[in-house]
Amino acid sequence: MKSFARATTPIVLPWPLQGGLAAATRALFDLGDQSSADFLRPVGEAALVPSDSVSWRVFKNPLSLFIGGVAAVILELAEPRVRTGVWEHTTFRSDPIRRLRRTGLAAMVTIYAARSKAEAMIAAIRRRHDRVVGLTPGGEVYSANDPELLNWVQSTAAYGFLQAYHTYVRSLSDWQRDRYYAEGTLTATLYGASAPASEAAVERRFEAMSNRLERSDILFEFLAIMRSAPILPLPLRPVQPLLIRAAVDLTPRRLQPIVGLAGRGLNAWEARVVQRMGALADRLVLEANPAVQACRRMRLPADYLYAHKNAL
Repeated sequence: MKSFARATTPIVLPWPLQGGLAAATRALFDLGDQSSADFLRPVGEAALVPSDSVSWRVFKNPLSLFIGGVAAVILELAEPRVRTGVWEHTTFRSDPIRRLRRTGLAAMVTIYAARSKAEAMIAAIRRRHDRVVGLTPGGEVYSANDPELLNWVQSTAAYGFLQAYHTYVRSLSDWQRDRYYAEGTLTATLYGASAPASEAAVERRFEAMSNRLERSDILFEFLAIMRSAPILPLPLRPVQPLLIRAAVDLTPRRLQPIVGLAGRGLNAWEARVVQRMGALADRLVLEANPAVQACRRMRLPADYLYAHKNAL
């Protein structure tokens, strides 16, 4: 499609810069322990999502992945049952850096790892979810494997990652956005959820859940942690608060007043800065990026997802 066909020349950095950014990539996705996810093996084994998918191109960008992940958590924490489960059964408050890195790694495995590895990871997550049950402060029962809550988490994650790429990296056509959502159907089923198969389906799900969403001190505590914790590699640390506000800006406009985020996003020039950063990140071919490693596993060139000739 035309929006991908406008892709510019990939940037393959010399080895000293490659080494520094590779270390930053490993830190961002917690890839120091390769036993947790090996994207290079088994050679030739396909992922849950095919290599010519929209998803493979969207998830290769670490900057939009970070922004989109924060945007997804904002929407998840707005739902009281999800919020209580996340805050009481994860390490977001006590160890936010490791928690976010593991979440980022899980997203990478779902998209890029060999199918056998992704299925094993998802099955392990579901087993852990079996133990995540309790009551919200308002007295509602919650369970991490409740299909309604799984549907909300799947929808917000899919929305966050796509919207961050579409807004801050490269505009995607209606057809590409619908295809992206349809590509998530198998993964959602493995998690026990029902994936929205189109952008219109996502909007309907947001509308149906809007009366469940609410403002929460926990959401603002989460955003404060995201602004100040040393999450990003050192060179990007000064712009971390800007990227958090970029995530806030992705919250659907009609939902921002409900959760207390109206007027807390970016102004026009800040949005342009983030877009320039996102466009640059989309051209960097880094060997440590799971997307590049997955291409190697599938016997594709390292720049397969970046090269003009392969654009959708």
